[in-house]
Amino acid sequence: MFGSAQTIARVAQTVGYGRRDRHTLKGMTMTPETDAKVTYGVWGFVAGAGVAMTIGFAWGGWTTSSATQKMAEEAVMSSRVAICVAQFMNGPNQKKRITEFKGTESYQRSELIEKGGWDRMPGQDKATWGVASACASGVETLIKTGA
Repeated sequence: MFGSAQTIARVAQTVGYGRRDRHTLKGMTMTPETDAKVTYGVWGFVAGAGVAMTIGFAWGGWTTSSATQKMAEEAVMSSRVAICVAQFMNGPNQKKRITEFKGTESYQRSELIEKGGWDRMPGQDKATWGVASACASGVETLIKTGA
């Protein structure tokens, strides 16, 4: 391609490859002190960034977007379950509903909540998946504690 080994050596020397002196590259020179400062400065920056990220994610409360999305979905579900339990416990015929709830098998309680419509949020035509079963657990806990 280049024709001879001398030509390859000349190109490598012009570009700065193959030299033992790393302080010279393309005609620019750097003193050994400056080279050491730059080297340690770059490594210090990299190490500092790593330490900052480790501390931030471990103790600083930083989260990834997927973790934040999951926390938001859990918060929305929690509020929907609280509304469902409040709708079940505060409507008319509360004593009758509680008696019916206690008489229902545990695996059918979410169906009872769905049938009554307590799992639907105000203004919704259809309930969100998972609200009825979580609401049944919430009502059961509330009844057991006697609140």
